[in-house]
Amino acid sequence: MILRSALIALLLLTTMGQAQAYSYAAAGKEPLIDAREQLLTAASEGQDASAVLASLTEELAYLEQHHKVVLQAPLAEAIKAKDAAATATLLNRAYKAEIERRLEGAGQNLGDYQTAKVLVVKSKRFLDLILPSLSEGDRKAADGALAKVLDAIGNPGVFGVGAKTADPEAFKAAEQALMAVLAPL
Repeated sequence: MILRSALIALLLLTTMGQAQAYSYAAAGKEPLIDAREQLLTAASEGQDASAVLASLTEELAYLEQHHKVVLQAPLAEAIKAKDAAATATLLNRAYKAEIERRLEGAGQNLGDYQTAKVLVVKSKRFLDLILPSLSEGDRKAADGALAKVLDAIGNPGVFGVGAKTADPEAFKAAEQALMAVLAPL
């Protein structure tokens, strides 16, 4: 009976640890990504998007303050004017700022592989939305630069086997290359 209880406790502890590890690396909610289709639909069909924009106030205000992009008023104006192209351009500008934000965070956390990796992977979600608006050459350059960013964060290996230390210089160079491709946005 004691052995059975110990096995159940061990199983519960093991399962709980796996759930925590999964939830830490889960993609999570990205309000700017989640609202994309609603905003583009509202712009193309002339619908009221004030509720959607209000739900993005915190994210957009942060980007405006810390990444020096103006988004809230132009987005509202573009949607009101039924200008889907301008709305898409402004969303790409917001996504570019989000990529910059995530990569800055990853660069500051190069000593913490898991945090850096999550931030780089989240930046990839934003990049994937921007890629269709880039030329083929710029798409390849952006994807290649992000792959180099991911490689530069290193890898802890499995129990240390195959471990690779982070390379801050390679990280910075790849980050700059990516942001140079996205600069025209």
